[in-house]
Amino acid sequence: MPENSSSITRSTPRLGRRLLTAAFALPLTVAGLAAAAPASAAPAVASAAPSGPTASVSLGDSYISGEAGRWMGNAAGTDGNHNGTDRAWNGSSADPSLVYGPTATSGCDRSDVAEVLGASTVAQKSINLACSGAVTANVFRAADGGQSLKGEAPQADQLATVARQNDVKLITLSIGGNDLGFSGIISDCVQDYLIWDSYCHDSAQSQIDSQMPAAMAGVGKAIDEIRAVMSGAGYAQSDYRLVLQSYPSPIPRSAEMRYPESGWSRSDTGGCPFWNADADWARDSMVPQISKALAGVAASKGAQFLDLSDMLQGREVCSTATQQPTAGSGPSATTSEWARFLDGGFNSTQGVLQESMHPDYYGQLALGRCLTLLWGRSSGDYACRNTAGQDASGMYLAAR
Repeated sequence: MPENSSSITRSTPRLGRRLLTAAFALPLTVAGLAAAAPASAAPAVASAAPSGPTASVSLGDSYISGEAGRWMGNAAGTDGNHNGTDRAWNGSSADPSLVYGPTATSGCDRSDVAEVLGASTVAQKSINLACSGAVTANVFRAADGGQSLKGEAPQADQLATVARQNDVKLITLSIGGNDLGFSGIISDCVQDYLIWDSYCHDSAQSQIDSQMPAAMAGVGKAIDEIRAVMSGAGYAQSDYRLVLQSYPSPIPRSAEMRYPESGWSRSDTGGCPFWNADADWARDSMVPQISKALAGVAASKGAQFLDLSDMLQGREVCSTATQQPTAGSGPSATTSEWARFLDGGFNSTQGVLQESMHPDYYGQLALGRCLTLLWGRSSGDYACRNTAGQDASGMYLAAR
C-alpha cells in the first residue's frame, strides 16, 4: 500500500481494471536492449559531394515520428469528433490516414505535423524516417546489426538513399526511450494506481539504472551509424548538423494535477492514472536523468543537443494550467493540453492506444518551432520551453 493510504478511497480490486489493457500496450514499445558494438568504418572510397535540394531529416522513435499528432487536446467521452479534438474525423467516422497517411496502417504514425515538417524553413525538403516503436537497433545499418521495423528497412539504410538524392543539411534524432523500456514503466505505474494500490517508482528507478548503460551505448552507436552513412555518401561532418534530442514529460508534478489522487476522475476523465509520488518521480527524476544521459552521449559524439525536458511544462495531461474542451468551447492552443492522455476507461473508444502519452497536434507544432529556433543557433546545446498562455510561437531556447 502507498504511504498515507488511509486517505485514499477505492474498492478492492479497483474498478480501474477497465484500463488494465491500456497498461500493457503503450508504445513507444518494442524490443529489448540494442547491441553496443561500434559502427563499422565508412567506405574507403566516398561518393560524389552532396547535391540536389537541401533536406532536413528526422530519425528515431514515436516522439519525433509525429505520434498523437491526430489530437488537438483531450476530451472525455465518445461523441463524434470528441468536441473537436479528433483531426481524423471525416464527418461520419475516424480515418487516421487523414493525419498519418499510409503509415497509419503500418503503425509508424508519421503525422502531417511531425517535428521535421513543423521546421519547414530549415531546408527545401523535410523528410521523416522515424517510426513509432523504434529502438536504437532500428536505426543501425542492416550490415551492422540493424533491424527492420514494421516492414521498413533500418533507418540508416533509408538515410543513405536520402543522402545521395539530396543535400542533407540537418539530421534530428530521437531514440533511446524504448531501449529503456518506457512503455513497460508506464504500464507498471498505471497498474499500480488502478489495481495494486502500490507505487512503481522504486522498481522503475532500478530498471532505468540497470538499462541505462546499454541504452546509451545504443544511442552512441546510432550516431556512429549516421556519421558512417553520411561519410559514405560524400559528406564531411561540416556539411550537415546532427541534433540529438531528449524527451518531455507528458504528465505534471502532483502539485500541478487538476484531478484528486483518490476517486475516478484521474483515470476516467483526465486519462492520467498515476499516484502523486510516481508522477513526481517521473517528472523530476526520470525525465531529467534520461536527458542528462543523452546530453552526455551528444557531447561525446560531437552532436548538438536539444533538451525537451520542460517543453510541455504547464501543458501536460491533467495539468492545472489547462482544461479539456467541451461541446460549447472547442480546443485551443493556449488552453488545451499539448500531450495525449491515456486512452482507456470511459475514453476507450478514442483513437489507438499507442498514441497515449505523446505530444499531440499542439505539442508537435511546438516541437517544430523548437527545431526551427535551434537551426538558428549554429552551435551550443539548448533547452526548449514554452511561454504560458501562448501557442507554439511562444517557444524559446535557453542555453544549457
